[in-house]
Amino acid sequence: MQFPEQLRYTKEHEWIKVEGNVGIIGITDFAQKELGDIVYVDIPTMGEKVDRDSVFGTIEAVKTVSDIFSPITGKILEFNASLDGSPEKINQDPYGEGWIVKISVDHPDELNSLLSAEEYKSTINI
Repeated sequence: MQFPEQLRYTKEHEWIKVEGNVGIIGITDFAQKELGDIVYVDIPTMGEKVDRDSVFGTIEAVKTVSDIFSPITGKILEFNASLDGSPEKINQDPYGEGWIVKISVDHPDELNSLLSAEEYKSTINI
């Protein structure tokens, strides 16, 4: 299982990578393995402002549906359109081509409350 050091993580299994004032968000390798084969991603909040820890979308897998929580407060700027036809990219490359949304970083200080790779690993007992 991968846990890239340059990312920040949530206890709900999302990751964020910050580039300037934009955050790229996805779900962790652990989360995609727990969900199984992902068949659909729904982001009804496109263009909307979301608060930290609020639900901004859902991921549907063969066995279940799971909410996706925002690690920070910001406006949903972009959805990874390639997931529309190929949601399995999340299973294949959760930290690369399987990213889900880009969000504005409205409160950079919120990033300080997120977990490092090591802290995240300890929450899932790895």
